[in-house]
Amino acid sequence: MGSKTPEGHHQGPDGNSANVSIASINPAKPAAASGLLQVTLEDEGEAEDGDDNGFGYTMEGEVKQVVGEQKKKKKRSRRKKKMSGCQTTPPRVPLASLFHGNQFPIGECTEQAVDNNLNRTTAEEVRYLSVIDDMDDEFLSDYRKAAEVHRQVRKHVQTIAKPGITMNELAEEIESGVRALVGHQGIEPGDAYKAGMGFPTGLCLNHVAAHWTPNAGNKEVVLQYNDVLKVDFGVHVSGRIVDSAFTIAFNPVYDPLLAAVKATTNAGLKEAGVDARMDHLSEIMQEVMESYEVELDGRTIPVKAVRNITGHNILRYKIHGDKQVPFYKTKSNQRMEEGDIFAIETFGTTGKARMMDDIGIYGYGRVQNASTTGLHHTSAKSLLKTIDTNFGSIVFAKRYLERVGAKNYHLGMRSLVQHGVVESYAPLVDVPGSYVAQFEHTILLRPGCKEVVSRGDDY
Repeated sequence: MGSKTPEGHHQGPDGNSANVSIASINPAKPAAASGLLQVTLEDEGEAEDGDDNGFGYTMEGEVKQVVGEQKKKKKRSRRKKKMSGCQTTPPRVPLASLFHGNQFPIGECTEQAVDNNLNRTTAEEVRYLSVIDDMDDEFLSDYRKAAEVHRQVRKHVQTIAKPGITMNELAEEIESGVRALVGHQGIEPGDAYKAGMGFPTGLCLNHVAAHWTPNAGNKEVVLQYNDVLKVDFGVHVSGRIVDSAFTIAFNPVYDPLLAAVKATTNAGLKEAGVDARMDHLSEIMQEVMESYEVELDGRTIPVKAVRNITGHNILRYKIHGDKQVPFYKTKSNQRMEEGDIFAIETFGTTGKARMMDDIGIYGYGRVQNASTTGLHHTSAKSLLKTIDTNFGSIVFAKRYLERVGAKNYHLGMRSLVQHGVVESYAPLVDVPGSYVAQFEHTILLRPGCKEVVSRGDDY
């Protein structure tokens, strides 16, 4: 889910974004620091030993030569766990029934350099250690489960996303699959808060870049052969959100556009790591993106990096944290730190490259620590209780509210938005007639390892 840069907003000398309230489960960390650690994602680090011609001894003391077998190459890429059962099509079997003992597949891991001269004893670094301590077995199990759910659901979606299918049908398939696989249908009070959708399913066509989802009462949208479809959805398990997105196009004329964005996202993943600076990443990613061009209607059009949408760090139960990962050259002192979780996403366009708010509502999100003293409408107070019980600070769509039984909530929602208790999100669009593509992955900056937890065989 893309993080929009507010209109007229510029980062200060310290690289900080707008003030963001962070809950106690998401310890605050400084946004600025110096230093750069480049990590090569493509470095497979394969090692091969020669034949082992060691000797063993029999009971009688005779020497017996043991012909060693050539050791297999060690792979630092992701290791696949065997499932104890079979998934259905469409996927509806909860992962708890397939992966006993919560042994979910590990994402793509690469080692990170460690500075042995660092002595993390200062008060500032003690806060970092508290974040690292949170990356325990439960943390990894939750994230890897969410990632495996995403992989299985999107694999199914890629087989049914064909011309003629409606956006409502696609959203229903995605959301039904996610809820079935995490084992939480999100109907009973508080069930959606335990596990389920990390944010509303994004199904954006052509010049619509982000934050569009089908809503009841809107005109039905049918996928066409010449469309460029961005599929962006999140899965959360206990508030640990995996955010990943991909683009589908049927007409091969759009292949260079998709290739540009995928290559840019992979470049960002390659350069990301502990101490990596955002200004360095943004320059590299823009260079990759704008090295591509696409030919449409006899015209050669350069692919542009979108200026005012960025990648972002992810906090528990909060899809957008306080750090941004731009893919357009930006001056910033922000850097990545050990213990961070990031959504590395990029958008390429044939249009103006500056997104604007469109009409309509994509979703709503609870503003943390917002004062509720000005709320007087009973409907607003009742709705807020429903939101806190079922979603907390997770962004939700109208249909998610209706799923948990909310009725006649429009007046209450208007009051919550007007008082700044709830934030509404609008679709983000480029100029009509342009085409936008998106690719995205979630990474965990673990001690000594960068794990692209959402990586799959597809992208």
